This record gives sequence, structure tokens and C-alpha cells, in this order.
Amino acid sequence: MIRGIHHTAISTGDLDRALKFYRDLLGFEVAMEFEWPKGTEFADSITGLKDSAARTVMLKAGNMMVEIFEYSSPAPKEGDRGRPVCDHGITHICVDVVDIDAEYERLKAAGMTFHCPPQDLGIAKATYGRDPDGNVVELQEVLDQSSPTALPW
Repeated sequence: MIRGIHHTAISTGDLDRALKFYRDLLGFEVAMEFEWPKGTEFADSITGLKDSAARTVMLKAGNMMVEIFEYSSPAPKEGDRGRPVCDHGITHICVDVVDIDAEYERLKAAGMTFHCPPQDLGIAKATYGRDPDGNVVELQEVLDQSSPTALPW
């Protein structure tokens, strides 16, 4: 039985930079940190990689968790920071916010790039921005709490 989504995972070339964004700027809290050295059999088995090694941080905000990996082995390829959201793969993570206009201005002033200002969609306001690795982070404020997409808190 599937109960729901537990977390989203992101690979980065600079874990400290990613923490400055997700922890310090977006306000996620560190739930767990761990790493594994080359030769860790279960890690290679799970990831499907040979001689993998990584540092990892699990971050939490509300009912959402984001796991960030910085692999030191095998040598990772840098992703396309401008990958269009229509390309196959995970397109974005969405964070629920209160006062999207204020959050947009705060994050924009801190250097986060956005595709556009928040757009009024009727039941919600939303915008897409990019983290330092180019991953798309959606800000969403649900305006109609009777909407099926409203969170239960």
C-alpha cells in the first residue's frame, strides 16, 4: 500500500551552496545528515552505481522533505541549469507559502531567479523559480481553502 510521497531528492555539485538555498533562504530544517565512502555495498546496490560515495542532507519543511546528494564518486555530470520544464524527468518541486508576493520579493532580492512574478490562477497564486543548480522550485499560495489541492492544516 502506498501512503504518499516521502521526499524528493536532488543531486548537486555543491552541497553547501544548496544548503544556503534550501535551509537558509527557504527555511527548511535539517532532519538528518549522512555520508558513505566508496566501497559501501548497500549504497552501490540501491543507487545502481559502482564505487559510489556521497554526502547527503535530508531537509524538512511542514509535510515536505527534500534530500540533497553531493556525489564525490563516480564523477557526476553537471545538469543543464536552464532545462525546460517540458523535458522528460522531474519538472519541479512545489513549496506551499503564505503571502506569495512577499516571499517572491524576499527570494528575488536574495538572488533567486524566477520565470515571472506570481500569477493568479483563481484557486491559487503560483510562480516558478530556480535553485542554484537550475532545478525548478514552484512557490504556491492556495487562495481557496475549499479546493481539493489545499493542504489539510
